[in-house]
Amino acid sequence: MKRKTLYAIAAVLLLGGVYFYEFYLEEKEQQEIVDTGKTVKLDTNEFFLPTSTTGQIVHHEGYSLSYSEPHEQPEWVAYELKQEHLSNSNFKRPYFEIDPAIKTGAAHWRNYKKSGFDRGHLCPAGDRAYNQELYNETFLTSNISPQRHDFNSGIWNTLEQKVRYWASKYNGVYVITGGILEENLKSIGSEQVAIPNQFYKILIDNNTGKTKMIAFLMPHENSSLPLYEFVVSVDSIEELTGIDFFPELEDSIENKLEASVDYKNWSFN
Repeated sequence: MKRKTLYAIAAVLLLGGVYFYEFYLEEKEQQEIVDTGKTVKLDTNEFFLPTSTTGQIVHHEGYSLSYSEPHEQPEWVAYELKQEHLSNSNFKRPYFEIDPAIKTGAAHWRNYKKSGFDRGHLCPAGDRAYNQELYNETFLTSNISPQRHDFNSGIWNTLEQKVRYWASKYNGVYVITGGILEENLKSIGSEQVAIPNQFYKILIDNNTGKTKMIAFLMPHENSSLPLYEFVVSVDSIEELTGIDFFPELEDSIENKLEASVDYKNWSFN
């Protein structure tokens, strides 16, 4: 065999080895990111985490989520909003990024481009405006759902502002939110990101001596109705989603609070 041929073969083998080594390192790094996402973070109150119907729970520093691959978005996002988290910091908005901790692959932000829908945060950036890293983290595509602009900037934004009011008034609340993910929903983008017809938000206050709970279910459209018109029982949202939202609560407390539609313990002033 000619020397040139041997050199060519050696070069091919060397390049192939480099390629596969780099591929191995990338795969290893990706697996490490996924494994890190499985670890409950120190500031996550695991006691209040819902169940997952998808088996894919990811813990970020500022929130936890359960990702639904068929719908390419979270079925829920959960986080604690403490009084000391409330901030008016004016951080620069980052670009949206694909969440590397989603083992099945999170949707690309380009699915939303020219779709006519907002990239609707489920853990709002404004709820993590006390820390630049956590603020940036809310711009992962695993934390967004397609939302009509008038809804996102209208009644949904009004509810988000009210949540901050309650977090201040009650020294913190725990928040669980998401879209109602069903079969045969309309979708956007090449990855068919589902467009929920309804969105929910559930709050629990365990900081004022007596545990209380409130849940909202909103049609995916703007409204001028007062927020209390959208109050429903947690049980009704569990029926729609198949999620057990507070499995760790004592049954007698859970059953009573989740069946209630009483909002009198929550100030709407």
